[in-house]
Amino acid sequence: MNFVNANILTIVVFLPLAGAILLAFLPRRDRDVRYFALAVSLITLLASLHLPWYYIRGQAGFQFEKNVAWIAHPKIAYHLGIDGISMWLVILTTFLMPMCVLISWKSINHQVKEFFILMLVLETAMIGVFVALDLFLFYFFWEATLIPMALLIGMYGHGRKIYAAVKFFLYTMIASVFMLAAILWLYAKVGSFDFVTIQSAIQSGQVGGFANASLWLFLGFFVAFAVKVPMWPVHTWLPDAHVEAPTAGSVLLAGVLLKMGTYGLLRFNLGLFPEQARRNAPWIIALAIVGIIYGALVAMIQPNIKRLVAYTSVSHLGFVVLGIFSFTQIGVDGAVYQMLNHGVSTGALFMLLGMIYDRRHTYDINEFGGLATPMPIYATFFTFIMLSSVGLPLLNGFIGEFMILSGAFQAKQLYGILAATGVIWSACYLLWMYQRVFQGEVTNPKNATLRDLDGREQVSLWPLAIAALVMGVAPMLWLHSISPSVTEALKTFNAPAQAQAVKGHGFSGAAEASEIQDLKGHGFSRAETASILGSAALQHRVGTVEGSGCAALQRRVPPVEGHGFSRAVNEPSDVGFSPGPRLKPPKMARVDGGLKSPASTAGPRSRTATAGLTPASTDGPKSRTATAELTPASTSGPKSGATTAEVIAQ
Repeated sequence: MNFVNANILTIVVFLPLAGAILLAFLPRRDRDVRYFALAVSLITLLASLHLPWYYIRGQAGFQFEKNVAWIAHPKIAYHLGIDGISMWLVILTTFLMPMCVLISWKSINHQVKEFFILMLVLETAMIGVFVALDLFLFYFFWEATLIPMALLIGMYGHGRKIYAAVKFFLYTMIASVFMLAAILWLYAKVGSFDFVTIQSAIQSGQVGGFANASLWLFLGFFVAFAVKVPMWPVHTWLPDAHVEAPTAGSVLLAGVLLKMGTYGLLRFNLGLFPEQARRNAPWIIALAIVGIIYGALVAMIQPNIKRLVAYTSVSHLGFVVLGIFSFTQIGVDGAVYQMLNHGVSTGALFMLLGMIYDRRHTYDINEFGGLATPMPIYATFFTFIMLSSVGLPLLNGFIGEFMILSGAFQAKQLYGILAATGVIWSACYLLWMYQRVFQGEVTNPKNATLRDLDGREQVSLWPLAIAALVMGVAPMLWLHSISPSVTEALKTFNAPAQAQAVKGHGFSGAAEASEIQDLKGHGFSRAETASILGSAALQHRVGTVEGSGCAALQRRVPPVEGHGFSRAVNEPSDVGFSPGPRLKPPKMARVDGGLKSPASTAGPRSRTATAGLTPASTDGPKSRTATAELTPASTSGPKSGATTAEVIAQ
């Protein structure tokens, strides 16, 4: 099993590429080519399920890592790894690919072998983007997605397919050059392309000239990712690419390729440049909100049903960007979850549109009307998927949007209010579109005899419909592994909303305010305040921030030392203690859920600044715990302070 865990990412990444190479040598028999491509995509899906099955939830950092030297000069490593964020994006990619093969079964009739070779090569490149931890390797996979997707649009698309393919290629390639420049600057300063190494060097201040260059580096990465998302106003390539692409291309474009942009914003812009992310968040959030509202309003007036769904991606992914730059736990959790939701719901919508295109060869809304009569099964699937995209409670879209809006309100109420209007607009344009296409009488004679979905088409839709339902009623199946990774990504951000974490621990409003004010008067840091109040979640998060060198928190350390306390966060005591019985201080609020916090005493009567805990042993006969009125520990020998803020994660 250790061998499998060490190599599973390599297997998942390169299985589709190996299948594409083998497919190139198969005889040109279309039926055999289709079955072979389907088999390779299913085997890759099964292999990828090893990741969530053996993933250790709650463990920080990357798992299933593979890190070997690749090129000596320049120093490039074959470094792969996943966390709770990237793992589910890999699963989304492998999950959508078999559906894309099925929906292309009859719609692709020329150059069938080349089509499925391009699909499998594209799958390898997309998975590689999500697992690469070497920036050179990441950029290689990033650019590798452009060629097969551009060829899929240009060779198998409709109408102005060459124009759409060239526009897609130029937009994304030119934007990626800015990211390449930023990557090369970091390599020149750090001497490595390794993401973890670069991140550690930046956090420890070992990158010369970083303070002056950080804004430009941030923007270099941001431009590449913003175009890929796409954010307003660099979104104009998307509607053309969607409308002219074959159905499978549209599904992968909306379901996976756009998520590469939002994933990059979270992994690299926040992971490498947290200070610049914080400074630039207001105007980025403004662009996201404009995209939410603009995408919804433009979608409402579209006469082309596929272009309408394309503009929904601009609106929905604006929510994802908003959640990421809210810097709140629930907001970023919701952003990652919404990436998965959008891939399922919008991918299914494009599949449904491809099925009707195979029958009518048009996307013009005016050509339809009353389709629910001749195609009741198709109408049922469309209704269900449409409602999941709208955000109906108990379906997947509701969970993601609710979490994002909650995080937006925590960051700033105006953000939440403006973004919430996008939910209303999405219901307007989707329901109005559904009314015009499916309701009423059949006005066009060509629609009266349309055949309903066959077995193959239903098989391709059922997994997505089930996923939309399960993700709506049991989101914790995904969030249990997403949340710890998000917490790790946000550890350098001091979100104001974290101060609210002390609530709900048994304090009334007045008592809580009194406790906090009294602690502030004694000069305690936030980590020590969290320890005293007994908030495990706040103490863990803020302790991590304080350990990272946050200037605002470090300024509060001297007053604590002035009271005789040691620097527990940075220099934990080596004296072992075990928690004693919880004491209820007289005439004071009871502190529930206190944390373990060692304190050393040497006198006969000493008081420790802990939250309802006493040392395992003392030199004197008595020991008292103070909750609100705190004083340094008294000693009988040489003066030594009690450690009060050592964080022990529970």
